[in-house]
Amino acid sequence: MSRTEPIDLVERGRRVLALEAAAIRRVAERLGPPFAAAVRLLAAAPGRLIVSGVGKSGLIARKIAATLTSTGTPASFLHPVDSLHGDLGIVDRDDAALLLSKSGASDELFGLVGQLKRLGVPIVAITGDGESILARQADVVLDASVTEEACPETLAPTASTTVALALGDALAVALLEVKGFRRDQFAALHPGGALGRNLLLRVADVMLTADVPTLLPDRPMRECVVLLAEKRGTVAIVDAGGDLVGVVTAGDLTRLMEKTNHFLDLPVGQVMTKTPKATTPEELAGAAVRVMEQHGIMALPVLDGGRKVVGMVHLHDLMKAGAA
Repeated sequence: MSRTEPIDLVERGRRVLALEAAAIRRVAERLGPPFAAAVRLLAAAPGRLIVSGVGKSGLIARKIAATLTSTGTPASFLHPVDSLHGDLGIVDRDDAALLLSKSGASDELFGLVGQLKRLGVPIVAITGDGESILARQADVVLDASVTEEACPETLAPTASTTVALALGDALAVALLEVKGFRRDQFAALHPGGALGRNLLLRVADVMLTADVPTLLPDRPMRECVVLLAEKRGTVAIVDAGGDLVGVVTAGDLTRLMEKTNHFLDLPVGQVMTKTPKATTPEELAGAAVRVMEQHGIMALPVLDGGRKVVGMVHLHDLMKAGAA
């Protein structure tokens, strides 16, 4: 019996992960014009993407189809055998196909290939054999070959299915970017989970609207110091009409105190940041977080369609709500 000491088992696991990681690196290194051609072909298809494969490749194809659909490229998995028994009805001439096969010689796949060719559906193949029958029938071939499987004696596809899955993910992300798929669109396709709720969260859901700290530019800093202490370190400076003209933060106060001890009578208009960052109620909460992180600030005034201050949103509240 082979050794089953914990250290031996860990080393076996590391060997598999290292082998599969190396296989993906090699695929990345040889990725070239065919990948770009595949993305262009799939992006140009006005219909949906039909994804298919047999056995383990079929399982990987199902996952790729799910990833594509959730990232803005409508896709359906079609089992090649079922396609010859009525399910081919889901295929339209406007569709494109993504077919997976390690050998490129799976007999069960060729009936579907023939029907796709008859309909004029363009085919992208992910295969480990660029000279296979499938490769010769495809419009674009993506090389998914591996030098060895992680499974001893190559009893089961391991590195090859990992590579196929990674190529599918690469296609999905490239298509997402080509199509300009946005965070709010992604969230709309995932309404049931925490991810969808967080991505759909808007500033209006988190911002404070009562007792928003504001001051006119001519008010003295002594009043601002009180508001900074009571209202979490950010005061919006507004004109007589309530429009934002600046902000004063706890950081501004600290820097002012380092320069002079005589600041309490200074008007806040002399201290404020005159080009403050701000947001709107309809902005995604995640976008507000990104602005705060990029500029090192803890709160943003919230403006209506113009410059009028209607609230304040704090980084701490956004974090509590799951937006960061």
